[in-house]
Amino acid sequence: MIIYNVTTNVEESAHNEWIQWMQKEHIPMMLDTKKFSRAIMSRVLVEEEMGGFTYSVQYFTEDKAMLERYYSEDADRLRNESKRFAGKFVSFRTEMEVVGEAMAQAK
Repeated sequence: MIIYNVTTNVEESAHNEWIQWMQKEHIPMMLDTKKFSRAIMSRVLVEEEMGGFTYSVQYFTEDKAMLERYYSEDADRLRNESKRFAGKFVSFRTEMEVVGEAMAQAK
């Protein structure tokens, strides 16, 4: 399992519109590529010196080959969708490989 993590800091002036766009448009479009099985959006609770709000979206995909297919077939088109927020956010991406998972046991 591979996690494609996108961390974004968005200016306060665009925050509400950006959140709506992410939840109603962008994340569904990412999942519609059929390259990702699920997505989790989280707010980063550390305050940034630059201000704004920081979020992490983790997209889960079966393997590195599927992520590479996303890059070659979909990434440019979907990243271009964010043009309406140009200059109001900064993002960085991280690829992670799941090496194990544990769950708490019910008592």
